[in-house]
Amino acid sequence: MQIHLRSMPAVLAMAASILLLAACGKGPGPQAAAGAQPAPQVAVLTVKSEAVPLVLELPGRTTPSLIAEVRPQVGGIVKQRLFSEGSEVKAGELLYQIDPASYQATYDSAAAGLARAEANLFAARLKAERFAGLVQIEAVSKQANDEAQAAYKLAEAEVASARAALAKAKVDLGFTRVSAPIAGRAGRSTVTPGALVTANQEQALVTIQQLDPIYVDLTQSSAELLKLRRDLQTGRLARSAADSLPVRLLLEDGSEYAAVGKLAFSEVAVDQATGSVTLRAVFPNPEGVLLPGMYVRARLEQGVSQDVVLVPHAALTRDARGHAVVMVVDDQNKVEARTVKAERSLGDKWVVSEGLAAGERIIVEGLQRVRPGVQVQVAGAPAAGAAN
Repeated sequence: MQIHLRSMPAVLAMAASILLLAACGKGPGPQAAAGAQPAPQVAVLTVKSEAVPLVLELPGRTTPSLIAEVRPQVGGIVKQRLFSEGSEVKAGELLYQIDPASYQATYDSAAAGLARAEANLFAARLKAERFAGLVQIEAVSKQANDEAQAAYKLAEAEVASARAALAKAKVDLGFTRVSAPIAGRAGRSTVTPGALVTANQEQALVTIQQLDPIYVDLTQSSAELLKLRRDLQTGRLARSAADSLPVRLLLEDGSEYAAVGKLAFSEVAVDQATGSVTLRAVFPNPEGVLLPGMYVRARLEQGVSQDVVLVPHAALTRDARGHAVVMVVDDQNKVEARTVKAERSLGDKWVVSEGLAAGERIIVEGLQRVRPGVQVQVAGAPAAGAAN
């Protein structure tokens, strides 16, 4: 087929028209397709203001409520040990028997000395009474009577001294029986029968510890204590109990101790080395689960936080500076990033004290699909009471 040069412009115009129509018939580009995507769907929670307990979790150590280091008060050879190591002993129960032979002899000698002094006193009293009558009729000299009266007084003093010696000998003899000063659990014995002990020696024979009830000494920073008092004064916190505060324990394995304790006292001074204050709690320990020196964590309810908001953990994130952030959906279903104050956790929720108001909606599902300023579709919103 031959094309004449005179018809070439018409052919070129027709080709351009065909290309233009083909370009107009193509689908929308990637940008147009993206603009047509639907708004992401999210689940929101309508928050509400409520009062929640202020629970502080503090570290602590268990310590016996009573402790006694048993030492001998007289010297001698230990004849018997009359308790089992690690067993429970009663107050006054015999623990050790020290050889009493020499102390028994001293006691017997003191008793004999008292009997001799009493006999001398009897004779001196009779003589003094007789001379007192004879001196009235001048049958004896006044000097002889004075000597008789003095001898009587001396005999009385000797009797008193003999009685004191007998009492001391009796006490020393009693000290050969080493008894438990308190009820509690006996520890390891440091001596065996045949050992020589001395009075008031440095090493204790055995240590007895009373573990029921048992103390738990907790440490709280002075800064936290000041903040607590300030919040109570301003009304931000309401004291939950007037008399005593309940305390719960978390053991080293993460389990919760069954019994509930109570706060006994707080230290009146701040430790200069740590800047902390010691709180002491008392716990019943009938089964002996708590042993001295155990590390525990105590949950102490110190008051009630007023007008705070509970936010699920999944709804709160942290920005690059570590600030707590939640995504708020406004009335036009637009997303806003809101910085809030969340200082502590309660169960599976954060306690938000600033940044959120009752009635606002926060995103709890679909956070990965949104960014501030985008329009969202609210679907499957939980009820307002879900934060309780």
